[in-house]
Amino acid sequence: MRIRPRQQLLEIWQAIARHSFSDGVLDWGKLGGSSSVSDAEQLLCLMYPASELPPFRLDAPDETAEDVLAALKGIGDNVEIPTRLISALAGFMDMHTSDTATPTFSAGHYLFPVDPDEELTPEQRELGVVDSYSMSISLALSTLGFLKIFKREIRRDDLRDTADALYEATSVRLTAAMVSLLRSFTVNLFDADSPRGHTLCRTVNQSNMSNRLVVQELQRELRPLRASIKEYFTLGLNIVGDLDNNNLLMECGWSWGIVQDAPQVDTTDPVGTQPKGVAIPAPYLYFTVVALDGIADLFSERTLILGLLNEEQQRLAQALRLRWELTQQYWSMIARFGDEKWPLEDIPWRTTGQQQESEYFSLLVASILVQDLDRRRATDDDLTRTVAVMEELAVRAKITRRMTSDDPTVSLLHNPGVRLPLTGGESLGPAMQWSVPDFSTQLLKRTLQLCSMSRRSESHDRLLGLAEQVMDHLWLRRISSGPGIRLWDNISAVFPDLETAKAHLSWNMTERVVECMVVAANLFGQPPIRSPQLTELATSLLSEAGHIFDREMMEPSSAGNNSLDSSLRIAEMKMARARQILDDRPGTSFALTMQVLTSLDELVVARRAATKRA
Repeated sequence: MRIRPRQQLLEIWQAIARHSFSDGVLDWGKLGGSSSVSDAEQLLCLMYPASELPPFRLDAPDETAEDVLAALKGIGDNVEIPTRLISALAGFMDMHTSDTATPTFSAGHYLFPVDPDEELTPEQRELGVVDSYSMSISLALSTLGFLKIFKREIRRDDLRDTADALYEATSVRLTAAMVSLLRSFTVNLFDADSPRGHTLCRTVNQSNMSNRLVVQELQRELRPLRASIKEYFTLGLNIVGDLDNNNLLMECGWSWGIVQDAPQVDTTDPVGTQPKGVAIPAPYLYFTVVALDGIADLFSERTLILGLLNEEQQRLAQALRLRWELTQQYWSMIARFGDEKWPLEDIPWRTTGQQQESEYFSLLVASILVQDLDRRRATDDDLTRTVAVMEELAVRAKITRRMTSDDPTVSLLHNPGVRLPLTGGESLGPAMQWSVPDFSTQLLKRTLQLCSMSRRSESHDRLLGLAEQVMDHLWLRRISSGPGIRLWDNISAVFPDLETAKAHLSWNMTERVVECMVVAANLFGQPPIRSPQLTELATSLLSEAGHIFDREMMEPSSAGNNSLDSSLRIAEMKMARARQILDDRPGTSFALTMQVLTSLDELVVARRAATKRA
């Protein structure tokens, strides 16, 4: 199916308004109990498109599009919608703030015991996770921007007071989320002869070099990154190992939560109590990707234009940006290490910390690479090789190939997906884990992002074709009946042999699909790929058309021949338009010029016929 982000987003919004709002009041649902992650995801399904896409804005009632109002009529009219969103957002802030005015980021029912016969303790359920910190940053920025615009329209004193209180609570939550992300970042150093070292060396050694040479090359590549950490990183940083020992290898990124022994971050903004960290001080690929996505919103164009960050938040954002850039550089270097085959192309990827192997980890490394390629303006070779990786992952995940009988791929990648042991959490109860079923949405999002970077027609078409196939897969997974109809997730719709998977509303999957639609909308908002060959050809045609037009203007005019004068005026207008869009849309310029040449030739033929008759 073709990806039509406007229409598909409106369908999702209509389903959310029908399912989640009763008489204009948001019903949180409490799927499996309270969780700041799922509650934030539910709100982001509405707030993220409204903040990122101008046609979906809800903060200016008089400018809300008619089709948007029709989709959200279950919430209210153009005046009621923003008012009721404020109530829902205020409810979220209140639910996830403790009695001591400290924002809470509990994972709740997103956590599972490793042993299904055991129960997690309340203290474990209340643990904050990087997913919640990252989601809170995106939700807070969307809310702050929404309030900045909508407060200009408020006339009621009580609503203005509510909006002001919400703005203050949202700003506090934003600062607390940023502080928690700083305290969840870790740099882990280890010996090349350790299990981590052996795994890393095996992963990057795609040329059968000696282990000594691999270690030396890694140490050389890591030297500038280590220097940056020593010089610039101060806030909340946890380093495991001796950073001055250049013989050690390193990895960096985000653990699943605030790491053990993470120092508190000094901040002038009130954030309440900074909890003690329990997460293992080692990066997880999944949580690293989630953190990178949220941090990117802190320095988006919208955040800067609206001035959403105060002075203290700007300081914290700068510290997070340093970690954002360094993490991308590290994993991009590891993914493309060497001069021959990329380690990323050797699917599946094996993690150094958890010693797990999966196509999902290859996709996560590719996700970081995609972000880095966008940051540093990727070469055509880098893009082409990454496209091939995405296509291979789609095949292995049985998205573009059919599932075989008793195929383990479905349970390993889609439902329940990869299970990540959250090491360190056992200090508060039984061993616990996190399940990640978002392979398809992750693949779609990164494919669309790659497509937006590609400036070659061949790569662009391959990526768009792959994105449409993944979209086919995801659209079939919508719930077809009962609660959550037309939302996600019904995995058995595409994998019918997976009898144990029942359709259930997943805000995790639904929010990920919404993110993909936002990326697609931004992709289609870009100018089309400029073809040098078409530009050259269109320029030549314009030159010829201009010459013929000037010659026609030299012919004796026929007084009263309105048809001839009209044809020449139209031809002149089309040529002017063709010249105007030549650089950005050479194909359209070519087509317009062909129309001009055709009409001018018709005038020439008509004139000659008239001369013969005379």
